[in-house]
Amino acid sequence: MNILYGVPGEGMGHATRSKVIIQHLIGAGHEVYVVSSSRAYQLLARTFPGRVHEIRGFHLAYRSLTVSKLRTAALTLRTAPDNLLVNFRKYREMLHGMEFDVVVSDFESFSYLFAKWKGLPVVSIDNMQIISRARLDVAVPAAERDNLELARQIVRAKLPRSHHYFVATFFPLPVIKPNTTLVPPIIRPEILTAQPTKGEHVLVYQSATTQSNLVPLLQGLPNQEFRVYGFNKEESHSNVQLKAFSEQGFIDDLASTRAVITNGGFSLISEAVYLHKPICAIPIPAQFEQFLNAAEVEKLGYGRHFESLTADNVKAFLYDITGFEAALSSYSQEGNKELFQQVDEILAGLSKT
Repeated sequence: MNILYGVPGEGMGHATRSKVIIQHLIGAGHEVYVVSSSRAYQLLARTFPGRVHEIRGFHLAYRSLTVSKLRTAALTLRTAPDNLLVNFRKYREMLHGMEFDVVVSDFESFSYLFAKWKGLPVVSIDNMQIISRARLDVAVPAAERDNLELARQIVRAKLPRSHHYFVATFFPLPVIKPNTTLVPPIIRPEILTAQPTKGEHVLVYQSATTQSNLVPLLQGLPNQEFRVYGFNKEESHSNVQLKAFSEQGFIDDLASTRAVITNGGFSLISEAVYLHKPICAIPIPAQFEQFLNAAEVEKLGYGRHFESLTADNVKAFLYDITGFEAALSSYSQEGNKELFQQVDEILAGLSKT
């Protein structure tokens, strides 16, 4: 089949998991073309030369430690008309003489709009649809209810009436919408082949919401070694080691860590769960999907969910680490086999129509 695959540029988790699926699709004999933007485009273009085309994506607008809903909406509305024109012009250039059979989208809008324009079926593969297509089983505090409603509206509007939805999740929930299949998280090959060990360090990952007092905060726990990614520096501050970006270095530190401190991002939490690493999750404020991931970590006994990162919270997390390890020991996943089988079945069915 000829497949158009859309990957958003915001957040590298979309790109890393889409890379896994694209490699499977190409290996299965499909002709795959990819559209993406920003850093995701750069990663995928290096991996799949000649198959990846750059489009304009939409970007989140940050204010302090939160995602500014008003600023993001204003930015999206201001740039959307020009972006659509540029992207459809790009499609026309790219698709000269090319006919597609199906569009696969990882929460990416322009490939979806192209599919609707051409009357093509859409297969959605992401983790965000859990918010709309499953019944949540965690208590949602009053402060998060507006964020939940906004997230649901965005998710429902993103890829409506797709042919099928594959929802990656480490916490199975009751499905409440048709044409929906929950699958285990998509794990990159480097993690699948990693040999987990239990070292002495704790891995700390900081994203765009860098906590300015992080180093002195962690220095307040002198008996624990911390390896911190996100500042992209190589510096030593007593028991705190700042690490420059290195994919293999990060994987090695993740595989050998005794625990992970991160935000509520799905990709790293999923990899930590797969490797049976206890998780201390501090979600970015106003991002309900991150709140949900963190709340599920605590509900399942895989770690703790805190609103803020403090020395006392880290101490409380590390104090209970043995219990988290016991809960994680029951988690089992056979690589990406289940997702690949399900996707192959859906595509086989579409090829017959």
